[in-house]
Amino acid sequence: MGGGPAACERRCRVSTVDSRALDEIKIGGMGASRRRVEDDRFIRGKGNYIDDVVLPGMLHMEILRSPLAHARIKSIDTSKAYAIPGVRLVLTGEMMATRNLAWMPTLSYDTQAVLATDKVRFQGQEVACVIADDPYLAKDGCEAIVVDYEPLPPIVNPEQALAEGSPLIRDDKENQRDNVAFDWEVGDRDGTDRAFAQADLVSEIDLHYPRSHPSPLECCGSIADFNRSTSKLTVYLTSQAPHIVRAAVSLIAELPEHMIRIISPDLGGGFGNKVPVYPGYVVSILASILLETPVKWIEDRSGNLISTGFGRDVYLHGELALRKDGRILGVRMNTVSDHGAFFADAQPSKFKIGLMHSAFACYDVPYAHLSARGVYTNKAPGGVAYRCSFRVTEAMFFQERMVQAAADDLGMDQAEFRRVNFVRDDDFPHRTPYGFLTDSGQYGKCLDVALEAVGYEDFLRQQQQARQEGRLLGIGISTMTEPLGAGNSREYDILGIKMFDSAELRVHMTGRAILRTGARTQGQGHETTWAQIVAHELGLPSADVVVEEGDTDTAPFGMGTYASRSTPVAGAAVAMAARKVRAKSRKLAAHLLEVSEEDLEWELGRFYVRSAPERGVSIQECAMAAYSNMPDGLEPGLEATAFYDPPNLTWPFAAYVCTVEIDPQTGVWDVLNFVAVDDCGVRINPMIVEGQIMGGLTEAYAMANMQFITFDSEGNCVGSNFMDYLLPTAWETPGYELHEVVTPCPHHPIGAKGVGECATVGGPAAFVNAVVNAVGEAQVRNIDMPVLPDRVYQAITQRCNVSGAPPVNND
Repeated sequence: MGGGPAACERRCRVSTVDSRALDEIKIGGMGASRRRVEDDRFIRGKGNYIDDVVLPGMLHMEILRSPLAHARIKSIDTSKAYAIPGVRLVLTGEMMATRNLAWMPTLSYDTQAVLATDKVRFQGQEVACVIADDPYLAKDGCEAIVVDYEPLPPIVNPEQALAEGSPLIRDDKENQRDNVAFDWEVGDRDGTDRAFAQADLVSEIDLHYPRSHPSPLECCGSIADFNRSTSKLTVYLTSQAPHIVRAAVSLIAELPEHMIRIISPDLGGGFGNKVPVYPGYVVSILASILLETPVKWIEDRSGNLISTGFGRDVYLHGELALRKDGRILGVRMNTVSDHGAFFADAQPSKFKIGLMHSAFACYDVPYAHLSARGVYTNKAPGGVAYRCSFRVTEAMFFQERMVQAAADDLGMDQAEFRRVNFVRDDDFPHRTPYGFLTDSGQYGKCLDVALEAVGYEDFLRQQQQARQEGRLLGIGISTMTEPLGAGNSREYDILGIKMFDSAELRVHMTGRAILRTGARTQGQGHETTWAQIVAHELGLPSADVVVEEGDTDTAPFGMGTYASRSTPVAGAAVAMAARKVRAKSRKLAAHLLEVSEEDLEWELGRFYVRSAPERGVSIQECAMAAYSNMPDGLEPGLEATAFYDPPNLTWPFAAYVCTVEIDPQTGVWDVLNFVAVDDCGVRINPMIVEGQIMGGLTEAYAMANMQFITFDSEGNCVGSNFMDYLLPTAWETPGYELHEVVTPCPHHPIGAKGVGECATVGGPAAFVNAVVNAVGEAQVRNIDMPVLPDRVYQAITQRCNVSGAPPVNND
């Protein structure tokens, strides 16, 4: 900086000018629609993704995958692969087994094959790996490997898996006698039975939330670099949870954590797909250890679609006990989830079916019971939290489809049925029928805003007129509250690790700051919004705060980013770290102003003397003093670390209303209008929130309308490329009208609730309810997602429900 001690002393002098509180919007604090700072590098093509990383002497790895869904491995011949010049190593399951690495633990306390040894259990399973000088030689090596398979009968749905005499998929597990992965239940069974005995009407419906794939634009990949001289392993990895991966690698590879560095560079999307530990990561690490050189693995698109973590694939039989006046007396939910060949869900250990029991949290229901069964099938492992908080997307879809069916059974207006059963504004905190505690909300207001915006009463009149003209109009509603920010250490852990999060804030003497967190952004805008929280707490301009994440050698330990934990947990840690810095700054300000701490007041960006407001010091002056003029007994520096263990989940609410028109001659349906009202508590950056909602609704539309990935009777994955598994573009995506209601979370440091997944969670039911409402005259109760035109046409012409459960007919 220059100038010596005298200059430093001048800079640390107390300001006697009344510098009033800063304008928070102008400094880019909370509430400012600040442009995303990370976009500067992304739109210029300067992002640093996994495939951009090149290390000296790096080799390349490719994976040989099984073409069959279920088969015994009789032999693997790798001799022709080894004969190819440039091939350095070929790894098989038997070779992995000699190092106790043929199997690895999953995040759900099951085991998963790294490379198949005894048999393959799904199409696309990893069988062998080739490491070569370039990726093309590695692919050639994979094609040269000869595997002799003995085909076995494949199982592609839970009904087949549970049938008497069905083939045992997990015959590797001791004492496994069937294809059941788990049985679990929650709720008051006896109370629910009594409620159903008192019901005037019982509404029932059977539903299937089909498999869907997060399909991030960037597939998975890793670069493992083991340094023999230091015994340190560095892994560049496409991970949403670097610290969890480091813990898992430590357990699998038997290396101490401090000798493992995980670097998660820029991620091209994640959506839950990049939470698990995949076999490719493990094999690349072993290959680097054996060859003592960096080994790079980049997954291709088909490999990603057929082998990495799926979402959904849950079947429901749901029942509602109803009074004639519309009140819900009780809920029964029976779910059967298809987990594929391995139980590899990424979810809290205590809850086998995730937070499925968060259903009906926005409704005042006295009794509920949920029973859940998980089964093994010959599919890739599923159950990742695909842009949802651990099965909450399924829970809310089932809830809102059950609510719609119940309103129809009662002959009651669907909006009024919801109003009758909503938790009232003055009934918080509210204990849900499954035991959660919701803390705040204005459910009725959100619905009213949505209905007014869509012109509900006018549309109902238009719908009746259209039916007389032979046109099919429909309106669908979805209202839901979602539990976010899992969760408090009393109940939530993954692999025994409690689900807190962390932040480390260091303010330099110039008043600029660096913030590191245990989260990992993959499009949420952490580099922008975390700085805004610091600006809100300290008055530092957000442009003066640099945010770093994703390197386990520098970031404090955290559980990563998934299940909408960013703002509810990591964001809270940022606020708490900033408050610790402010608390120390108060001591420095008291020293500079020669008063006691109790004599000071705080306004954004400065402390001032209560009795003489014109006497004050800025937060930047406090920062300089922390390095140059600290009082006796106070250690130098201005930094703090905070670990935030949330006292409860946060509960944002949303009301979504969709109107559609169906062409009865083709089954094609178009969205006429979509209104979204979200109450996510305090909004840090309104522009980013709106982007998250629009993106979430687009994913919801895709699930409801076009994303179709399924299996035929042989276990072949249908939809293993983007020609078949359709992603919405700007051409297909409808427009959305967004509104907001703000009910601050009472226990979150800044009142935020989170929003990144709400639209994906609540949106699908609004689309499907609208289509089913449009064809209601045909007595159609359900059309499984995706609601493809041929399914709608079948429902209209055959006046029947339409199932989309596999196996699909390829004829």
